[in-house]
Amino acid sequence: MRTIAAAVLLLASSAGAFAPSRFGVPRTTALNAEGEVGKINAKIDLDSPKVVNNEKLEPGKKGVYCRCWQSGTFPLCDGSHMKHNEETGDNVGPLIVAAAKAGEERERWD
Repeated sequence: MRTIAAAVLLLASSAGAFAPSRFGVPRTTALNAEGEVGKINAKIDLDSPKVVNNEKLEPGKKGVYCRCWQSGTFPLCDGSHMKHNEETGDNVGPLIVAAAKAGEERERWD
């Protein structure tokens, strides 16, 4: 029986992104204030069936984009994720996109 339990535990721990969170809710799902599964987006363009933003970066420019849905300057990041992370223990941060200057290689952030 222990061997089966150890195998199940090993498989579950290696599932990574597919494993449920410690609250029993998939990692891609948000909880509302009552602890129930809820929407991630609570304030951005709520009347739209899908929030889509198109941005064009000029060569050599950088864009810093919100991924926490809390930014007051959405789709641009205003640092609201820092408060969100402190309150929830999350680790979300912005998406940073850079457009290379003509003839230059793209900078990497590994």
